Amino acid sequence: MRLFRLINIIFVVLRFGLAEFALAHMRVRWLRIPLIGLLLLRNSSKPRVVRLRLALENLGPIFVKFGQLLSTRRDLLPTDLADELAKLQDQVPPFPSSQAIALLEATYRKPLREVFQSFEETPVASASVAQVHFAVLPDGREAAVKILRPGIAPVIAHDIALLNICAGLMEWLWSDGRRLRPREVVCEFEKVLRDELDLMRESANCSQLKRNFANSELLLVPEVYWDFCTSDVMVMQRMYGMPVSQVAELRKAGVDIPKLAENGVEIFYTQVFRDGFFHADMHPGNVQVAADGRYIALDFGIMGTLTDTDKHYLAQNFIAFFQRDYKRVAEAHIESGWAPAETRVDELESAIRAVCEPIFDRPLREVSFGRVLLRLFQTSRRFGIEVQPQLVLLQKTLLNIEGLGLQLDPELDLWKTAKPWLERWMSEQIGWRGLLKTLRKEAPHYATLLPQLPRLLHRQLAGNAANRSDDNTLREMLERQKRYNTRLTLLNLLLLGIVAWGIFGFSIM
Repeated sequence: MRLFRLINIIFVVLRFGLAEFALAHMRVRWLRIPLIGLLLLRNSSKPRVVRLRLALENLGPIFVKFGQLLSTRRDLLPTDLADELAKLQDQVPPFPSSQAIALLEATYRKPLREVFQSFEETPVASASVAQVHFAVLPDGREAAVKILRPGIAPVIAHDIALLNICAGLMEWLWSDGRRLRPREVVCEFEKVLRDELDLMRESANCSQLKRNFANSELLLVPEVYWDFCTSDVMVMQRMYGMPVSQVAELRKAGVDIPKLAENGVEIFYTQVFRDGFFHADMHPGNVQVAADGRYIALDFGIMGTLTDTDKHYLAQNFIAFFQRDYKRVAEAHIESGWAPAETRVDELESAIRAVCEPIFDRPLREVSFGRVLLRLFQTSRRFGIEVQPQLVLLQKTLLNIEGLGLQLDPELDLWKTAKPWLERWMSEQIGWRGLLKTLRKEAPHYATLLPQLPRLLHRQLAGNAANRSDDNTLREMLERQKRYNTRLTLLNLLLLGIVAWGIFGFSIM
């Protein structure tokens, strides 16, 4: 099956005339000759950017997600290519409505008219893994019904298998392959995709994010209607908003665009550092803006999580970056174990300074996180810093945030917007506020533990006394055994003497 999938990928690349991208390189240009017959079959009637989008759609969800990520990088791509790839965000061809209805009726085991008061057969959005239909519940609540694409799991499994093969080849052929830990990165990506195929898990993600931002003035999250949710179907509150990419229409609606961009940065840092639970698929197709200027989050299949340790070191790195304290950045990398323990702090500090210093005091339109990350990766290779698989989703989300920020407000200063928030967060975590917060968090535990302290102390003392008593008993037993062994030895010698006397005495006589 893997071989057939690989052949299919090669065939699609050739059919849409995309081999020119790879065969333009000097090292593989010789392949043009044996492939000339297949190259003649390519369809070049449409522009190259359209052919690329169609090929990604044809290849399946993993490739579509790659195109979605590229579509947010307008500073790295030509405008026509970015515009075409943006169609992958919510314009993937839907599967037939008859299949959607059949899946729903099989799931609920009853006709659709008995499940919903009304159901719109034409999907409102279609993505790589699922598509969405609007409906009305029996009690009159408006809902959005997300339905998993039939037969999507085997396709993803085959693509993941190919990625694992590529990761193995990377480790084998490339000197830096092992340091980049591609197998672990693919494993993390596989976990994310498998989670995305379980709509009950996505429903739980949505519910968690809504709880984290309850009564928020920045972000709206739909309510999950659990009675209608299964692993293949997710039913949630219908949200009304405008796509965040329609900046002109947002301005006409009276939305404060610069403030909207700043709020997006604050939402991101709140999710990452306060909650350690963040939306990791924030391309424009998954983000809308409500009439009151609040963001609306959609599609919760890919969520990132961070441990307290990761959050702590990330915050230290971010704050040190904002303060241009590159020595602290280097120290944090070594303390966290991201950099080898033998790394010289002064050398790493100097390398990081060379990457980051040129980007400060510049608006977002003059800064490219993509290029900064590339230079940081080059620096990490020099110092043997390993890629952290748990941070891959965070890096992807940072690129999404930058792409959104560029569309909303190219003059946005990410550093000045984020620095006060992070400093306040660190104060709450490490300063006296952090101490009070920890005490409040642990208070219920202490309230339960304190009344038990006298009993626990008595048990410990009694245990020590028992241990001492046991020691004394053991010592006495050893002494008794020692005396017994001594007596036994003397008795044996006496018997031996009697036997010897009997033998030799009898012979003498």
